[in-house]
Amino acid sequence: MSTCSGFKFLEHTADVYFEARGRFLEELFEYAALAMFETMTNTKDIKPLSRVEVKDKGFDLENALYRWLEDLLIIHETKNMVFSKFKVHYVRKVNDGYEFYGEAWGEEFDESRHESKVVVKAVTYSLMEIKKENDCWICRVVLDI
Repeated sequence: MSTCSGFKFLEHTADVYFEARGRFLEELFEYAALAMFETMTNTKDIKPLSRVEVKDKGFDLENALYRWLEDLLIIHETKNMVFSKFKVHYVRKVNDGYEFYGEAWGEEFDESRHESKVVVKAVTYSLMEIKKENDCWICRVVLDI
């Protein structure tokens, strides 16, 4: 991946491992969410019909990313929703960590229209990292499948 926007899947022996990139932390979180849902289904087939809001915080940047993805995964599991569009309005440092606010658009999973790829059981801290290289934020995340 030569640009500073997007995601790619990396090699992993048992689980799904991806790298996401963004010019800002907000964009990084958006691409990480897109990578997670692309693991589950073809996001191009998801119509952005319903919106959910996600506001939470983490005790550090990695935990904030973990919470963002985990919150979306919980919505997926409890409401049978899949998402294809994400907008993170802020990821900001606060006294006790990082807080974030974002939105996701999607629809209820319909097996007649949505490909069922892999079930994501959990977001993990295994190999998780967030770093900044020049003007680009990069994260790596393993999803337990």
